[in-house]
Amino acid sequence: MGVLYEKRGHVAYITIDNAAKANILDRATSDAIAEAWKNVWDDYDVRVAILTGTGDRHFCAGHNLEPPPGISAEDRERVRSESVFWPPSGTVNGSKFGADGSLGDHYPQIWKPVIGAINGWAAGAGFYLMLTSTDIRIACEEHAKFKFALLSQGWVGHGPGATYLTRQVAYADAMKILLTDEPFDAKEALRMNLINEVVAHGNLMERAEELAAQIAAMPPVAVRMMKEFIIRFRDVPVAEAWRGQTLMNSLLTQITTDGDEGRIAFNEKRSPNFTGGIREKGEAFPEVDAAERDRLMGIRKALLG
Repeated sequence: MGVLYEKRGHVAYITIDNAAKANILDRATSDAIAEAWKNVWDDYDVRVAILTGTGDRHFCAGHNLEPPPGISAEDRERVRSESVFWPPSGTVNGSKFGADGSLGDHYPQIWKPVIGAINGWAAGAGFYLMLTSTDIRIACEEHAKFKFALLSQGWVGHGPGATYLTRQVAYADAMKILLTDEPFDAKEALRMNLINEVVAHGNLMERAEELAAQIAAMPPVAVRMMKEFIIRFRDVPVAEAWRGQTLMNSLLTQITTDGDEGRIAFNEKRSPNFTGGIREKGEAFPEVDAAERDRLMGIRKALLG
């Protein structure tokens, strides 16, 4: 089938199901996973996703590098060369838009948390997929292996993997991965903070589901905006990022019902029930005279300094 998509409660499961071909992203599988990402993003009931591969050997071992039927290698290379100067419309650097307009269709960044359950080899496009589309990564101790897998083929890769890698691990670790193109195991990935945890294969999905359940119990709109905030503002000056954070907080506390529910549940000493509800647009605050404005300014000074 290429990709299996399932939803249980608030959790979506995306499983690359091409085990006979090392779970590679051939065209059919790439199209199927692109649709799965759209399903995760468009379904308001989905609050978190788990991405994994079928079997215990491969998470995703890369792209299928063979031309589609009826297209010669020569024709493919000509089109690729011309596309450097004339990338097709509806693409980013030649890759089709998907759920996210800034990356390719099968490795997007959506504003919902994605947990990677790395069950085996993550190489080439599989390594890209982990870097770009997952936020929390749990790796199988016995089978998970990692490899950039492109420099040794004579190129630096078509996707944004190298760029993302240097933003996620230390410079020296990134350069060793990229320049030697040597594979490394889960323990080494954990040492360099590329992944969060290493667990036995039999516990991989159980641990991923534990984390997914914890995230799914959080306020979904605030979780979605937290991810967007971190990604959009991580490379901007602190003062600008802080301003964006302040505006997001205003939206969350004034427009979502979860902003009230969190505070009420805390005061009532109970577990919150977050629904992600959005309020209708309300009436404006009434106009005030000079005396009332002075009173409000006094309150503002007392609260905010």
